[in-house]
Amino acid sequence: MGNCLKSPNTDDISLLRGSDSQDGSDPGLGPPPPYQESVPIYHPSPNISRPANQLTEEEQIKIAQRLGLINHLPTGIYDGSNKKAKECVICMGDFLLGDMLRFLPCMHTYHKECIDDWLMRSFTCPSCMEPVDAALLTTYETS
Repeated sequence: MGNCLKSPNTDDISLLRGSDSQDGSDPGLGPPPPYQESVPIYHPSPNISRPANQLTEEEQIKIAQRLGLINHLPTGIYDGSNKKAKECVICMGDFLLGDMLRFLPCMHTYHKECIDDWLMRSFTCPSCMEPVDAALLTTYETS
């Protein structure tokens, strides 16, 4: 049985070169272009993509409240003792000794910079989707 995709005068090497002729004179299609995808830029809301001096007072208050809640979440430095938490699932990077971490009430751990940026857009844990603000509010009410 023959290969129905090959022409009678084509060998495997010419297929790899992208040409049907034995001498390589036909350039064929060539390699595909490099994969390029634009990285989306996220903003807290469509209205808050303006410079800070152009935000309304209500928008500035909303951002300040969110920053305040984020800053109440505990932080720490990775010392390698926690064998369960090995990587940040936001950036997919391993925790290195000395990395600043932030701990969420659901007990998930992330790089401080990664989770702070995430929480400015969504106040849920990226791993379990538990609302972070509800857990913070209950800790405020109990103390």
